[in-house]
Amino acid sequence: MKKTSYTLLVFILIFNLVGCGQQNMPVDESVLEADWEAITENVKGTTVNFYGWGGSERTNRWIDEYLKKRIQEEYHITLNRVPMDIDNILSKLLGEKQQNVEKGTIDIVWINGENFYTAKNNELLYGPFTEKLPNFNDYIDQDSVEVKTDFGFPIDGYEAPYGKAQFALVYDQERLDQAPKNHLELLEMAKDNPGKFTYPAPPDFTGSAFVRNVIYDIVGSEQFMDMEPNQEIVREAVQPAMDFLKRLKPYLWNQGKTYPATIAQLDNMYADNEVFNTMTYHPYAVAGRIATGTFSSGSQIFLFDKGTIGNTHFLAIPQNAPNKAGALAVINFILSPEAQASKYDPENWGDLSVLSFDQLSIEEKKRFEAIKIGEGVLPIEELLSHRVPEMPADLIPIIEDIWSENILKGE
Repeated sequence: MKKTSYTLLVFILIFNLVGCGQQNMPVDESVLEADWEAITENVKGTTVNFYGWGGSERTNRWIDEYLKKRIQEEYHITLNRVPMDIDNILSKLLGEKQQNVEKGTIDIVWINGENFYTAKNNELLYGPFTEKLPNFNDYIDQDSVEVKTDFGFPIDGYEAPYGKAQFALVYDQERLDQAPKNHLELLEMAKDNPGKFTYPAPPDFTGSAFVRNVIYDIVGSEQFMDMEPNQEIVREAVQPAMDFLKRLKPYLWNQGKTYPATIAQLDNMYADNEVFNTMTYHPYAVAGRIATGTFSSGSQIFLFDKGTIGNTHFLAIPQNAPNKAGALAVINFILSPEAQASKYDPENWGDLSVLSFDQLSIEEKKRFEAIKIGEGVLPIEELLSHRVPEMPADLIPIIEDIWSENILKGE
């Protein structure tokens, strides 16, 4: 029985590789040795499973309505979006590795920061693959620190940039006269409007970013870039910020006894006028929410004078992805000027582009210049001039634990 099954499997593999006289394409790790024409020809009719955060309707809609359609037109690939929190994705990949599952179900994973650090350190990812992508080579500034590293951790070609994010706060100009420019003005605003400000509890991605922005505003960012991931060292460095957050706590929504669990929950609270603020990692998405009436017309993003954290989110391919070639094709299309411009448009998503504008043609630049960024946002130049680097990935879980001990559980 085993011998018969093995013979049948060999026959099927040989038949698939010969495939109607087409140029043969190696499978699995050898796919990186195939030329691009062979890769794109042989992925026709296949399915690519795209796993990632599904908490944003706008992001989901862009994938489902734009990206799926164009991937089908461009490569005849069926794109299947699977919403799943990154913690569950990593647990799934780790479990499959422990069970020696050679063919999993995830082809592409939306990832960055400490999650990429965990995945790469545990050898869960396939690569290096980025140099195989024509659009990565043509349009990405490969010397950029935001392309070479992810939260201070070397990428080494194991993930491709998807979009850029920058933390920004949002307030309603019809309910607040002026946005705070630093942590002290934020405290005064909260005191003047008790119960009308809050933030998501870490480890929510955006809530965690708010805490790190407060840390930067109080003690600066430089000391963290080469800091040892030691609990006591980090605790000492961030203690002034924890002390500030304790002072802020009584003036928060529900007196800081509870916090929104997710940024989506805070967005809903803001839209329902329960609080005066929300926050975002996608500042241009605010314009789209104003246009649809989700956010009030008086909504406006603002930044601290010392800057706000910016980072890049990425796409990776699991080591046991069943359709690695299809994943390469999809990621390559996402790095095209067409896809990046569509994603940049606030009416679609409002995600900042990862392309190097110096590497775009005149017509490709015009595509971006024609996009109206909408109401309630700041010019891209102002955002970038206030952009500060992310902390190294291995510090973030430590800071989240310190926040939980001092703020969530503390009196």
